[in-house]
Amino acid sequence: MQRVHQSPTDPEFVQNPYPFYDRARAAGPVVFWEEYGLACVFGHAAANAILRDRRFGREIPADKQRPIADHTAPFYAVEAHSMLELEPPRHSRLRSLVLRAFTSRRIEGMGDEVEALARSLAEKLPEGPFDLLSHFAEVIPVVIIARMLGVPEEMKDQLLGWSHAMVGMYQAGRTRAMEEAAATASAEFSQFLRDYVETRRRAPREDLITSLIAAEEQGEKLSTDELISTCILLLNAGHEATVHGIGNGVKALLEQGGPRDWLSAAKIDGTVDEMLRFDPPLHMFTRWAYERIEVMGHVFEPGDEVGVMLAAANRDPGMWDAPGRFDPARPAKPHLAFGVGLHFCVGAPLARLEMARALPVLFEVCPKLRLVGKPAYAGTYHFHGLTRLLVER
Repeated sequence: MQRVHQSPTDPEFVQNPYPFYDRARAAGPVVFWEEYGLACVFGHAAANAILRDRRFGREIPADKQRPIADHTAPFYAVEAHSMLELEPPRHSRLRSLVLRAFTSRRIEGMGDEVEALARSLAEKLPEGPFDLLSHFAEVIPVVIIARMLGVPEEMKDQLLGWSHAMVGMYQAGRTRAMEEAAATASAEFSQFLRDYVETRRRAPREDLITSLIAAEEQGEKLSTDELISTCILLLNAGHEATVHGIGNGVKALLEQGGPRDWLSAAKIDGTVDEMLRFDPPLHMFTRWAYERIEVMGHVFEPGDEVGVMLAAANRDPGMWDAPGRFDPARPAKPHLAFGVGLHFCVGAPLARLEMARALPVLFEVCPKLRLVGKPAYAGTYHFHGLTRLLVER
């Protein structure tokens, strides 16, 4: 197994990780990333195989679990009930119950609201240079999920604050201060939702929290702790993905000279898919081997961890022609921006809907939108999103 070196916090890597991905992919189907101390796969075939193989999973094997530090306990109390971190049978039960409430019909029914919100925001965009993330991209997903959950949307700044603090736990080079902030946010967010869930038990409404409370399969329901973790997951994961999806996507569009006809009703779905393939919000997702497994000549032993490099797989030249070119007209092929298999992102349909309904409105209202300066990415790996996106109308 070849070894590769790259600091995930190096400024050059943060701004453009793709040259490293190309070098690592060329080194072999499974390579050892020294700075992470982790075997990783950078090609589409290996990534797709591992994500689909039930012998790999998210749940940490018992002999690999480490004691939880007291100052991080509130965060991991939420994680303990998150279906993102679980395997069957518990994962199957949670996902089934969540999908009974988070239905495709409910998501599709939000389309007009997304469009109306996008239009309202776009029409209020200031003259002169402004940050599209804070004025547009950050607002849409948090307001929409707040409306779906039944949480007052005037709480959006508080929800964003909790979300940003909690996702800091997944970033390379996290500090003690980041861990403490995540724990505080976890405790506050959990207590808020606990009170809210109890209110909804007494006074049901037509919202997602009420539907999650009512969801039942073969006599099984979500516990209050599971409800809380699910709501937090839907906000945090959905928010991070959609904000960066919109920001990275608009950047790619504008760098190519504008939307042309890529945002037409006939082409928008393909354009959104290309945005997600070309520069996705999440770059790494890890798995644990539960038994001895061979992947493309490399043998994983039980308890081995592997990094699945989603963004690298999305630019595999064995899968796409000229993968480093942003081309919404390219033939559709399945990318891995939302994962695949058992842990395929439950919020993917909502993220796609938000992008597909909001972006055409943005460019309809602001047809001359253009970049101001060079956009810069935040050092939040293994998320990949901009610090801000300065534009002019």
